[in-house]
Amino acid sequence: MSEREDHELVARAVSAQDAAAFGELIRRHQSHVRNFLRKLCGDSTLADDLAQDCFLHAWDKLQTYSGRGSFIGWLLKVAYTTFLQSKRKSKRYTEILQSAGHVADQESRHQVPAKDEITDLDKFLAVLTTEERAIMVMSYACGLSHREISNATDMPVGTVKSVIFRGKEKIRTSFEIKDHQHG
Repeated sequence: MSEREDHELVARAVSAQDAAAFGELIRRHQSHVRNFLRKLCGDSTLADDLAQDCFLHAWDKLQTYSGRGSFIGWLLKVAYTTFLQSKRKSKRYTEILQSAGHVADQESRHQVPAKDEITDLDKFLAVLTTEERAIMVMSYACGLSHREISNATDMPVGTVKSVIFRGKEKIRTSFEIKDHQHG
């Protein structure tokens, strides 16, 4: 699976509205997108719904992919934006329910995976903010470069590096993990 092949598939999908080419792009990258969203929201069902929304948005916006940077980096930007929009809608929905006298515990339901599904990685990610979690997952789970993460999050590269450093420090401190390089 090469970036060149991704770029060719994007070109076919955009120029000829080739749904099969776009389908191949989804097939190649759907596991990365789903895993990224699962780590962000901690809810497999919600992550799968968000992934579908992400692919719909990606199809609509495919002509905006410039070919600079990797396609997966661009796709994760779409996924991250989809996640943030969903979170805003969910928060607004919860506020409406609360103002109408209903108490919704939606936020906590989406943030914590079922007990038997909690991994060490989930525990580590739980101590991070949503932004830190997204950047750490893009870097370590998806293998994006600092520049690709910068493009996906609209943050300067230096800020991305700082967030990764802070995230690692937060995890080390929270779980009393010694840094092998520094003692």
